[in-house]
Formats: sequence, structure tokens, C-alpha cells
Amino acid sequence: MKILCVLYDDPKGGMPKSYALSELPKIEKYPDGMTLPSPKGRDYTPGQLLGCVSGELGLRKFLESNGHELVVTNSKDGDGCEADKHIVDADIVISQPFFPYYLTKERIAKAKNLKMAITAGIGSDHVDLQAAMDNKIDVVEVTYCNSRSVAEHIVMMIVSMVRDYHNQHRIVNEGGWNIADAVQRSYDVEGMHIGTVAAGRIGLDALRKMKPFDVHLHYFDRHKLPDSVEKELNLTFHESVESMVKVCDVVTINCPLHPETENLFDDAMISKMKKGAYIVNTARGKICNRDAIAKALKSGQLSGYAGDVWFPQPAPNDHVWRTMPHHGMTPHTSGTSLTAQSRYADGVREILECFFEGKEIRNQYLIVKDGQLAGMGAHSYSKGSATGGSEEAAKYKKK
Repeated sequence: MKILCVLYDDPKGGMPKSYALSELPKIEKYPDGMTLPSPKGRDYTPGQLLGCVSGELGLRKFLESNGHELVVTNSKDGDGCEADKHIVDADIVISQPFFPYYLTKERIAKAKNLKMAITAGIGSDHVDLQAAMDNKIDVVEVTYCNSRSVAEHIVMMIVSMVRDYHNQHRIVNEGGWNIADAVQRSYDVEGMHIGTVAAGRIGLDALRKMKPFDVHLHYFDRHKLPDSVEKELNLTFHESVESMVKVCDVVTINCPLHPETENLFDDAMISKMKKGAYIVNTARGKICNRDAIAKALKSGQLSGYAGDVWFPQPAPNDHVWRTMPHHGMTPHTSGTSLTAQSRYADGVREILECFFEGKEIRNQYLIVKDGQLAGMGAHSYSKGSATGGSEEAAKYKKK
């Protein structure tokens, strides 16, 4: 079989010759008891850089020794990109949410051999799920592999934004000691009201991690949490996003992107938030209206926006989120720490091993199966597509 793998660029200075840490902590299970990915083999050392082109997710030896062809590229956008040349006869395509190869309806129509799309990570909105269902293409992802990584990133962003760490760090780098400038937008997190849009694996973990800061915790979700969890964390449940954002100082967005959540945080929703609130978005960029966020930061309706996700990705160089005031943007790195890369590389190999051997893939990994939403997909997504406009990614130019 032919496997197309789309990965992000290598480091500008070449692959690391050594790493900061010599080994990773040993973790066997996730908090809900689900075991970590368990492939039969592994052709890399945990802690290595795997998500870039030269890292190849550690798959080449495994695939080629079993007679399969592996094509790895970072050329994924615009007319004539390498990924488009190979998708026409690929059996499997692998892509990461951080550097997504947008599997649009048009690309799927050209992929006559395509049987499965694997997300090396979590979040499969870069695939036109409706087109995948219509064409009986299975979609799978490595559920939970980097959820805790993202939750850590959320806590980092909340504290950094509220304390205005970015500004203070900049002053030091510029040789200054302007304490008044450094603290004029800096507050304590303690006592604030923190709410999450969706309390799944990431959202709930972020709430747990924020509890020691002595904050008031809120959540909205389509699926209400057990009473025991609400009591444990002293959680306030809200029947609607609007109800929650009215009382929160910080809102963290942790829902999947699908037609029901696209553009959820627009001018109208942001106007219902407390004046001076903060938004942290590690879910998907398209859940927030691009211009509405920038306008709210400029007016002061929002005090800060820390986003790890953009639309499209990579974001065009003139994307307004690059230059808007009081932002804490990162280039979708929350779920691709070296720790997380080991887990999602193992997960991809586990999925491939099951597929080649005709064994069932873990139900938790399934997004689309046999033309229907399945597994985690049936729990979290709705039918339709959120890939419209993804061609803008071709406007990104490397500097």
C-alpha cells in the first residue's frame, strides 16, 4: 500500500544532535483508565523529534519492511503541492492537526484508492467528514494522546495572560526595568471565574489543573458531567455558552470544530462576555471569528486572547492575529511537545498494525467508520464539513 504522510518542517538548524532530557517519564494509563497506545514495535527513542519531515513519525522502517511505500512531505498547500500529487493513488493519508493537510471534498474526489485518513493527534476537522462518509473513507485519530499536553498549555496560557507575562519578558529582553509598565495589566488569577466551553478530556483536565489556584470553576457541555465530578471540583454547570460567558473572567475553548461550533465566538457572543475578560483557545481557530477577536482586543472588551490554533494553518503572514494587541498566540504547539509526539507516533503505528492485520481499531480512535460517524466521532462531531476556506493556507510564506 501507499501511505502519504504530511508533516511539518524540520528545525531551521537541522535535526537535533542531542536533546535537553535523556528520557521521558513512564506513564501507563490516562486518567480515565484507558491505556496508552500499545504498538507491537517502535523504531525510535521516546523524546525524539518525530512530527517533522525527517522524524517521519518513526514509521519508515516498519512500513517498508512490510512492503509498503511511505511518502513524507511538508508540501501540502497550493496548486501543484507534493501532497496533491501523491493523494491520487494513496491508500492511507496521515496528517497532524498542527500542520493539517486539508482533505477537502475536491481532494477526496481525486483520491480513488483512499481507504483511511489518520490524524496523528486529536481533532479531525481538517478532513471533510461528510465527504469521508459519502465516500466510505474511514477517519481515525489517536484519542487522548496529547489531551493532557494541551491542558498544560491552557494553564500556562491562562496564568501568562492574566499576569501579563509576555509583556514583562519583553521588557527584560529589551534591556529595561520598567516595573510600572510591566505590571499595569497584571492581575492575580486567584478568585477569578474560569469557564470551559466543553468539559471533555481536555476541558475537564484543565479545570482540575486550575482548581489549586483557588478559582471558581464553570463549564458548558452537551453532556453533563457526573454529580460526583461537579461536587469534587465545585463546578457550576451552564445550559448555554451565553450563560457561562456572562460570569467568567477567563473562558477556555475546548470543543471540537464542526458546523455547529464554527464561528461560535463572533461579535454577538463576545459582546455578552464580561468586559475585560480573557479567551484561551486551544481547540480550533475557526471557532472564533478572526476579525471579532481583533476588534474586541482593540476596544478593550477582551483583555487578552491566547490562541494556539489558527485558521488556516499555517496562518497567512498578514493574518490579523499575528499583530493584534494583547495576544499570546503560539503556532499550534500545545499538543506536539516531544512527550506528546511519542504517544501519537505510537498511536499511529498501533492503528496501522490493526489495519494491516484486519483487526479492529480501538473504538475510542474512530471518527468515521463505514460511512457513519463512529466512536469518538459520534460523541463529539456533527455531520458536515469545516474545511471551507482552507486554501488560504497557501498564502503563508516562509521567512
